[in-house]
Amino acid sequence: MYCVSYGPAFSGGSLTVPPSKSAAIRALLCGALSRRTSGRECRIENLYPSDDITVTKRAADIICAGAGGEVDCGESGSLLRFIIPIAAALGGRWRFTGRGRLPERPIGVYKKLLPAHGVNFTGEAGGRGLPLTIDGRLSPGKFSLPGNISSQFVTGLLMALPLLEGDSELILTSPLESIGYVDMTLEVLRDFGVEVQPTDGGWRVPGGQRYQRPAYQVEGDWSQAAFFLNMAALSPEGAMVHLRGLRPDSLQGDRACVEVFGRFGLDIRWEGDELTARNPRAGEPFGGLRGQTLDVSNITDMVPAASVCAALSQGETRFENAGRLRLKESDRLTAMCQAINALGGRAREEGDALIIEGVERLAGGRAQGCNDHRVVMALAGAGLRSGGPVEVTDAYSINKTYPTFFEEYRRLGGIANVFQLG
Repeated sequence: MYCVSYGPAFSGGSLTVPPSKSAAIRALLCGALSRRTSGRECRIENLYPSDDITVTKRAADIICAGAGGEVDCGESGSLLRFIIPIAAALGGRWRFTGRGRLPERPIGVYKKLLPAHGVNFTGEAGGRGLPLTIDGRLSPGKFSLPGNISSQFVTGLLMALPLLEGDSELILTSPLESIGYVDMTLEVLRDFGVEVQPTDGGWRVPGGQRYQRPAYQVEGDWSQAAFFLNMAALSPEGAMVHLRGLRPDSLQGDRACVEVFGRFGLDIRWEGDELTARNPRAGEPFGGLRGQTLDVSNITDMVPAASVCAALSQGETRFENAGRLRLKESDRLTAMCQAINALGGRAREEGDALIIEGVERLAGGRAQGCNDHRVVMALAGAGLRSGGPVEVTDAYSINKTYPTFFEEYRRLGGIANVFQLG
């Protein structure tokens, strides 16, 4: 097992935020459908070679090849939930596999919804999870599902329904959560020439459409920006961070990291095309940071970084409506609660909420990374205000989305020494 040891050094500087994994997966699949439905090659630009993007590229090639095949989704929940209805719309027999925690992540919405539209499901793991085989061709009609589940199910259907021969309607039976991710999907679909019509309860999707676009530029990832805003907030010297590659008009829900870390006390502003961040009160008790109450139902990916900032902010911070964090690469509520406590902080879980009482300084020690890239990267910030080194297990889980994270962190003056246990 490989661990990373974080220390208190951080001088700040400039970096280009990696491309959005969420946007890239959408674009790669839409590009594959462009080749398949219109015969036009789409050049996807500004891709980042993470594990999730590698498996998506392979899946996109399989989608282009024919009606049926085996798709390895790696550990990507987005890819799995997007590609199941797309494959069903193309027809044939498809088998889906995955690794890590992915085989346990919920896909029951599709198992209830798609068989009513001509698709058979065969689960090889006692009827649950992966491996999973589907057979048949999806037929158009009305598709009803709750809006308070993962938006990935909504996205998968929005991408698949334009491929059907007839028109369909996607109906939400409860208010939509994670709306930013659905807005991103609708934007990418428009960019590929696909029409989706909003209705009072969801969307009407005309069938028989073709995806087509010659090139697509993937935007920067706001969810990764949150880790560096966290470092700027916790820097004892008030180091300045300059982030390039972000769109101020992005539809990514995690663009809210500007507001969230601003409320902690971080000074964040645009200077030309760079987002700059600095803690002007870094020398004061608790670094001048203060706790807050957050509804995180639409910004779940930001919680690991924000919870580390909360652990070192004065007063109490409450992360509410965080239930979907339990269904990620790890149970992130438990993972962050245990990590903060292991390092000398004060955190507790209450149902689907995480409550953190800030301390001036963490003690350091070893925390479990839980094979979760966001947990490992978030805890880089903990090392900046700890009395001793912060060691985090499962260091190379960062390869899932950000393989050069440690390199970038060190370039900003941070300490990140990777070593092997045993």
